Amino acid sequence: MKHLAAWALMVNLGAAGVYAQQRPVKLTYSGSMVATTIDLGPNTITDEEQLAGEGTLGKFTFRKLRTDEAAPSSFGSCGAGAGPNYKVVTGGVFRFEDGSLLTVKITEGNLCVDLDHLVGHLTETYQIIYGTGRFEGAAASCSVAQDCTLKLTGTLGAVLFNASGNAKLLTNTGEFEGTLSASAIGGGPQGQGR
Repeated sequence: MKHLAAWALMVNLGAAGVYAQQRPVKLTYSGSMVATTIDLGPNTITDEEQLAGEGTLGKFTFRKLRTDEAAPSSFGSCGAGAGPNYKVVTGGVFRFEDGSLLTVKITEGNLCVDLDHLVGHLTETYQIIYGTGRFEGAAASCSVAQDCTLKLTGTLGAVLFNASGNAKLLTNTGEFEGTLSASAIGGGPQGQGR
C-alpha cells in the first residue's frame, strides 16, 4: 500500500512538473497579403503575407507563403455569413527583435470567405520545424514533448482588386495563441514571457 501511495505521488509530481514546463503564448499581429506568381503546387494559388506584432515572446515579424486550393472544398457557414471554404497549407518564419528565428509549417488550415460581409476568416495550426537563437532546438524539444502548438486566427479585408474582381491586396489582423514547452522557448528574459 505504501508503494502504491508513493507511486501515485511521483506520478502527480511528474505531471505537475510537465505542466509547469509549458508556457502559454499569445501574439497579436497586423499586416498585408498579396497574391504571388510563385507556384508551390498544381491547382493552387500562393499568397505572400508580411505580418508584424508583439506578445508573450516579444516583438516579431512573420513572413509566410500560404497556398490555397484553386477551387473551394465546400460552401457553408463563414463568420456571421456564408461562403466558400478553402484548405490552406505551407508555412513561414517568425523573426524576433533579438534575431532569433522560429520556422513553422501549417499542419491544418482553412480560409473561408464571408460573401455576405466581404471578409475572410483564416485559421491555421502550426508545427515548429526549426529555430535559431533562443529557439535553437525548439523542433526537437517540441517533437519529444508533443506540447507545442500555435494557432493563428485572422480576419482578411480586401484593399485592391484586379480587372476580374479578384482581391489581390488584403489586410490581415489577428492573433497567434498556443502553448510551447519552456525548453522550446529557451532561457533569458525574453524566453520567460512578459
